[in-house]
Amino acid sequence: MAKPAKKLVIVTEKILLKKIANIIDESGATGYTVVETGGKGSRNVRSSGQPNVSDTTANIKFEVLTENRDMAENIADQIAMKFFNDYAGIAYICDAEVLYAHTFCGPGGC
Repeated sequence: MAKPAKKLVIVTEKILLKKIANIIDESGATGYTVVETGGKGSRNVRSSGQPNVSDTTANIKFEVLTENRDMAENIADQIAMKFFNDYAGIAYICDAEVLYAHTFCGPGGC
């Protein structure tokens, strides 16, 4: 059986990886996934992870499953307030269902 969850997605600059990971960890989320990414937005085209002189110009995407919307919004609010005035970034929340994830659902299962 599936358990309802919220998926928080954060796309921002790679230089913020450790700082954002700390905020997610401190929020009580059980984990996250990070991938290098690229694309085009209000701050022009960003690298898609191709080799370049400085790795700090790459973008990353965090995906965080949370048990409820409040936790997802809390994480997003902290990140936006601390970083999005000075760094490129966007955050959004989607509905999700967790399947076969005993670590997310707890010992009783989903």
